[in-house]
Amino acid sequence: MVTPFSDELRKYRPAFERVKILDATLREGEQTPGVSFTIDQKLEIAKKLDEIGVHMIEAGHPAVAPDVYEAVRRIAWMKKEGEIRAEVVAHSRAVKSDIDKAAETEADRIAIFYGVSDIHLNAKHKKTREEALSIIGEMVEYAKGYGVKVRFTAEDASRADLQYLEQVVKTARDAGADRVSLADTVGVLTPWTAQKFFEHMVKAVPNVEYDIHAHNDLGMALATAFGAVMGGATAVHVTVNGLGERVGIVPLQLFAVAVKVHFDVELVKLSGLMELTRMVERYSGIEVPYNMPVIGDYAFLHKAGVHVAGILADPRTYEAFPPEMIGRSRDYVIDKYTGKKAVKAKLEKLGIKVDDDTLMKILEEIKRSNLRFLTDDALISIAEKVSGKVLRPKATENVEAVVWVKVDSNAFTGSVARRLSNIEGVKEVSEVTGDYDLLVRIEAPDHKVLNTILDTVRGMKGIVGTHTQIVLKKLEK
Repeated sequence: MVTPFSDELRKYRPAFERVKILDATLREGEQTPGVSFTIDQKLEIAKKLDEIGVHMIEAGHPAVAPDVYEAVRRIAWMKKEGEIRAEVVAHSRAVKSDIDKAAETEADRIAIFYGVSDIHLNAKHKKTREEALSIIGEMVEYAKGYGVKVRFTAEDASRADLQYLEQVVKTARDAGADRVSLADTVGVLTPWTAQKFFEHMVKAVPNVEYDIHAHNDLGMALATAFGAVMGGATAVHVTVNGLGERVGIVPLQLFAVAVKVHFDVELVKLSGLMELTRMVERYSGIEVPYNMPVIGDYAFLHKAGVHVAGILADPRTYEAFPPEMIGRSRDYVIDKYTGKKAVKAKLEKLGIKVDDDTLMKILEEIKRSNLRFLTDDALISIAEKVSGKVLRPKATENVEAVVWVKVDSNAFTGSVARRLSNIEGVKEVSEVTGDYDLLVRIEAPDHKVLNTILDTVRGMKGIVGTHTQIVLKKLEK
């Protein structure tokens, strides 16, 4: 990637080569409003995180609930059995009972957190600075007594008094913590202040590794993480799809891809990101926004005629990186902004070739339609109208059908289901287990309409396979 001052940026490549990814989807991610993973879902997510090469998995806070405890214990057991390689981290308050619970799970590391800003000390803990230092030192030492690695998280570090924060980190380090996480708890750091912040702390309190835990309240988490690594952080906390308290933390997929694009460093197996994205979207019930960078439905969907023409000539004109890097593909929107090159490319993809005069008439008809999205079926209808040719087979008879739908591992089941439910004639869409992902019930007055609906379903972005069954008889109650 060549940009202005890219040579200046490249000097930080060694920092990004050695940075570790800590995924906190199972702990921070489950703190997303409305999210609650089952134990089996957590085990499956942990295996997939390990499969792509995440360095550390924060498996949960065992003292929160029995199922959280059991999930952490079983993930730690998977590590001992050699099923996963990532370091397993158990979260804990600076309380002995929490630490005892975390130790019982036999996780590799116990991560103790305590608020260190005056806001947290006064409003939440109701402790003086000196009392807090005593608690931090005592609890880190207590956890270390279990013979495990210990991380201390300085909660709200980005709003703490800097000199006091130095005392906090020294206390944790001297008590046995080999890692200290500096949390930007309400997301107020910027890339520049994050870099300066970590440069200062690394110099002021050496001989300890620093993590960045950046929240996304102002939309700065990813950029803040970059600044922190440039300043000396050696681990970045992330979650799949950016889940977490309020608006979440650094999205794993965005951080990993950004590091690859800017430094050509592949921290995790990028080809596995979309399958993980889809898995967590399904289990969390939180759909990825269409316009989310890298993983959203619109990330490689091009609309304006000038853009599509550029993409058809050279995808680099409007793409920072090729979608194939993460196992995705590009597509084009057909609507009033569309140019003739996009229409021609889409028709050819559908196996339809027309001459230039017909192409221009089709384009004029599209622009008059003023539809937000033109489906493949609607485009074919316009092409048939303009050309006067039948471009699909005809059929007759009344019919009702059920369609089993297989969704691409790079697509989002919830998003595909939502789009299917908007098709006229589709009466019901259900997510199912087994070889297929969705079950669609269709009612049509005849085979012609059914075939039109089926063409729309099969041509929908994100669908890789269907199996259709015609309903012969129905037993009504």
